[in-house]
Amino acid sequence: MKDRMTVGKRNRLRLFLFLGLTGLLVLLSVFAPLLVPNDPNATNALHMNEAPGRDFPLGTDRYGRCVCSRVLMGTRTSIFSAVILVAVTFVFGTVLGMLAGWFGGAADALIMRLTDVFLAFPQMVPAIAVAGILGGGMFNAMLAMGVTGWTLYARLARAQVLALREEAYVSAARLTGQGALSILLKTLLPNMLGPLVVSASTQIGTMMIGIAGLSFLGIGVTEPQAEWGSMISASRAYLQLAPWAVLAPAGATICTVMVFNYLGDCVRDVLDVEGLR
Repeated sequence: MKDRMTVGKRNRLRLFLFLGLTGLLVLLSVFAPLLVPNDPNATNALHMNEAPGRDFPLGTDRYGRCVCSRVLMGTRTSIFSAVILVAVTFVFGTVLGMLAGWFGGAADALIMRLTDVFLAFPQMVPAIAVAGILGGGMFNAMLAMGVTGWTLYARLARAQVLALREEAYVSAARLTGQGALSILLKTLLPNMLGPLVVSASTQIGTMMIGIAGLSFLGIGVTEPQAEWGSMISASRAYLQLAPWAVLAPAGATICTVMVFNYLGDCVRDVLDVEGLR
């Protein structure tokens, strides 16, 4: 018991640490326009591919734009788009999964077969197809990633409902005259949020990589809007001449994804230890 309490305390400290780092990233994205040292979209032919220095902390790209300013502005594009996308797919997939698990029958068969169709392909394959049809832009990139993003939550929510629907407290809720909607929202949902939240935490990094990948291929966010994937794509031809223009957004992407992934792991560890008590 003492060892379990020690592990639980250590996990909570790690959770608070990564919550703090996540909050710092969010604040950085919110106040990015106030923190940029230069105009992120201003071009200057006199400073093309300039090395990092006093005026340009992370150097400039092929158009003479400040890489540091564009990386800071890219936090807003990359983080906000991933968080919003995960929130939407979380709600949509959870609702479908709960309905499939509770009502069963034709509704369950239809929703699960639709889920299986999307899961039959790697996530990026239908995303590239949808983005290629719709064209570039942040909204289209988010829509392309969201086409398959909801399937994880649908399957997980369905499994949770099937496991919990025969519990005594659910039967008690039925006996009190509560309807299906009330039982799903007030009784089942609070008891199944843990695994869903853990999955959502780790999916933020996955969605961020997916959106960056679409932008890198030229079918996501387009210039001059600052986004890490499009920045890497635009500067990769000058990697030997100006490596900072690629390494800066790549490093920002890696660090941000790692923070969100570790946050998901910490949430899972804390919930696992709490569930053993």
